[in-house]
Amino acid sequence: MAFLQVVPVVAGTELSPSSIGKGVLLVASPSLLDPNFRKAVVLIVEHGPEGSLGLIVNRSTNVLLSEALPKLTLLKGKNYKLFTGGPVEPTRLLLLFRLKEPPANARLVFEGVYIGDTFEVVERIITEDKPTETFRAFAGFARWAPGQLKYEVRQGAWAALPPDSKGIFDDDPATFWEDCIGRLKAPRVISY
Repeated sequence: MAFLQVVPVVAGTELSPSSIGKGVLLVASPSLLDPNFRKAVVLIVEHGPEGSLGLIVNRSTNVLLSEALPKLTLLKGKNYKLFTGGPVEPTRLLLLFRLKEPPANARLVFEGVYIGDTFEVVERIITEDKPTETFRAFAGFARWAPGQLKYEVRQGAWAALPPDSKGIFDDDPATFWEDCIGRLKAPRVISY
């Protein structure tokens, strides 16, 4: 059985459990067997005294956004895929986007990356020059109770990496977990 062992931080690549916060990427341990999070990379989009909320950023589905939002005519004929954001509220749609000028009601996750959940946000993003490089749509999210996430990180279920908009928006979601594991292993931050 493989296990994740966090060793001292090397070259500032890996973050400590006390560094968990908004914008951090959580990388599931190779030994994490929960099917909801097996080989998942989760972006923390909210973190505070009430707990943490995140989006699994590497689980693309075969469902098109136009099928999930049939009333939004701007999406007709577009091939934007819907991502599975997590097991909580799977019918709720959340948008993660990378823009210089965020729309109203958008909440900052980390520099240049925002989250929103309104039709106005979808319409604004779809009209951008390269929308597939600008946004991801997620059905559902992940949620942790206060202190739960830090406990799971200390137990070795997750390793934490700094924010990475290129990985989230530009890299292949199917290989993002392996890429993150490689980043963690490269300077011997983790071993398994």
